[in-house]
Amino acid sequence: MSNSVRSTFYVDQLDCSAEEQLIGKRLSSMPEVKGTEFDIVNRRVMVTHDEGQTDAVASAIRSLGMTVRDTPKPQANASCEGVACETGHEVRSASREKWLLGASGIMAFGSEVASWVIGSERSWLTMSMAFAAILLGGLPTLRKGWVALRTLTLNINLLMTIAVIGAFAIGEYPEAAMVVFLFAVAELIERYSLDRARNAVRALMEMAPETATVKQDDGNWSSTDVSKVATGSVIRVSPGERIALDGVVVVGSSAVDQSPITGESIPVEKKVDDKLFAGTINGDGVLEARTTGGKDHTTIARIIRTVQDAQGQRAPTQRFVDAFARVYTPVVVVVAVLIAVLPWLLFSQPFTPWLYKSLVLLVIACPCALVISTPVTVVSGLAAAAKRGILIKGGVYLEDGRKLRVVALDKTGTITRGRPSVTDVVPLNGQTDERVRQLAASIDAGSDHPVARAVTAAFTGSLLPTSSQRSITGRGVEATIDGQMYIVGNHRLAEERNVCSPAVERELEALERSGKTAIVVADSTQTLGVMGVADTARETSVEAIADLHRLGIRTLMLSGDNTRTATAIATSVGIDEARGELLPEDKLKAMDDLLQQYKYVGMVGDGVNDAPALAKASIGFAMGAAGTDTAIETADVALMHDDLRSLPEFITLSRKTSNILAQNISFAVGLKLVFFILALFNIASLWMAVVADLGASLVVVLNGLRLLRSDRPVMTPVSKGDSHA
Repeated sequence: MSNSVRSTFYVDQLDCSAEEQLIGKRLSSMPEVKGTEFDIVNRRVMVTHDEGQTDAVASAIRSLGMTVRDTPKPQANASCEGVACETGHEVRSASREKWLLGASGIMAFGSEVASWVIGSERSWLTMSMAFAAILLGGLPTLRKGWVALRTLTLNINLLMTIAVIGAFAIGEYPEAAMVVFLFAVAELIERYSLDRARNAVRALMEMAPETATVKQDDGNWSSTDVSKVATGSVIRVSPGERIALDGVVVVGSSAVDQSPITGESIPVEKKVDDKLFAGTINGDGVLEARTTGGKDHTTIARIIRTVQDAQGQRAPTQRFVDAFARVYTPVVVVVAVLIAVLPWLLFSQPFTPWLYKSLVLLVIACPCALVISTPVTVVSGLAAAAKRGILIKGGVYLEDGRKLRVVALDKTGTITRGRPSVTDVVPLNGQTDERVRQLAASIDAGSDHPVARAVTAAFTGSLLPTSSQRSITGRGVEATIDGQMYIVGNHRLAEERNVCSPAVERELEALERSGKTAIVVADSTQTLGVMGVADTARETSVEAIADLHRLGIRTLMLSGDNTRTATAIATSVGIDEARGELLPEDKLKAMDDLLQQYKYVGMVGDGVNDAPALAKASIGFAMGAAGTDTAIETADVALMHDDLRSLPEFITLSRKTSNILAQNISFAVGLKLVFFILALFNIASLWMAVVADLGASLVVVLNGLRLLRSDRPVMTPVSKGDSHA
């Protein structure tokens, strides 16, 4: 048995469900093909087939009159070298197409005018101009219609071809010409509209420059193609330049605009040992950085791959529309045939008027507007989210975000900063705040413990020389300063050293009640001061939780920290409920319970201990995922920087996307129903049906593209009737 492989083909003509249906039917008839997936926005066909059959699959697609490429179609602004010369040819072909289309329009309008002036639609002048209009502008459609007929595929091209031939057969020459012209114009406009969605994704690809200034072995700098820059090379970034590759700063400092990656609106200060991301923009300083990966392994490259892969997945609405279209089109064709034949057979009605009505129904029957609206809207939503630093792994998560009614959040690194800091200093026994900080920092200097680092960071002055420094496991540190022994430790160490007076006890208990780690600074006889250390909440957490509540989302903290601390942090930021002292398996059990009570539950975390709950949740959100391979690859949604406000933004964007999808489906279906009725009452004409069908496609595409134009979304409360719990 042959091994299966997955190949991607780029098809220039893949612009609508008609082409998707045609390719799908052709490939499904090949025994060597195991499955197909389509991405209309990027004109991609992903085919799973037997090994060694790539050329056979490509040939099958070409047999349908389509152009197949191994790589995306080159852009028109490329210089004329290699494949770019082909682009120049395509630009000339597009220009020729527009001239032919213009000439077709002149002939079609001329045919209408001639029939009106002469008073007959069957004069030689009217017929000649109509025939010329079809030859100039309709041959591509007729060729596609022939291919569809040859493969027995019901699509808009076949329906349009039948309509044109039928109009000619009953003597409606000017109308046949106008149908061909308007259909060609509408298709051209539709392609341009789709290109806007393509450009939104393409803009991500163009963020990172193609060259980098690289330090050579002799110490000189030279401009090098990024694909040839080895990992570990040193690159230089001048002020105002885009950073070419991910790396770590080795020389210099500057403010860097990271908005292309993380969506942060304020530039971030970068210094030695800080990370840089490809595609971000350097500020005023010169930076030198050591690269941490090649062109294909940058954060922006991973984002692009994720967005592209997400487009290939069918969102729930899209799957529904595809299934609906497969049934809808054949049914409408059968109805149209019955409308043409039954009045003539059963009631001796004139055949020609009823045939004309059936032709109108055939034109309006194609579900192209319905089918194309969903991928364009979903891709626009994915691209809009990526611009805000929200990386969504597929349309299913973009749609399901609106259904969330409960969000569980980890504490450390999600609600809080993930690193402790000194929050309180209480001097005792005649000491000063400065003296307590200095003693504590001097004794804790050199310790790698997070609390010790927080104590050291809280003092910026000169440290005192110490000797006989010794760590006391699980309790603290002791050291000698000027011949005097001092300790910095926890409540237990203070009691063991007999320096815990009633006054000290009161201070320690007050700090512990507020969820802080209490530290005692003492000499051999008395306590000199008490310090409080806590992993403080981010400034943005309060705003993010408030936004979630405005959206009707219930919030819950799941933390491995002690219950008292978890409750204190949760209360400070407004979280509805807190659960502490949870191991990873406890968080997973809590998620199981939440999913039984509420159908859709989100989980936000940043650590390995959150992974089981993240995987179990309806949607898992990775916090601060920029530059982290694992988070981007495993989370359903990656919030690329440490700002929890991205979560309510995602939910609001999801609701807006779902609303636009509903609008598009309602509009496309509603317009078809209206024209069915108009056709039956002999009000709608063929050219009106063309304008309605392709005009509907244009409207739904433009409506979907509105997501790309929107600024940061406004938090709109959920309606009382919109419950998915």
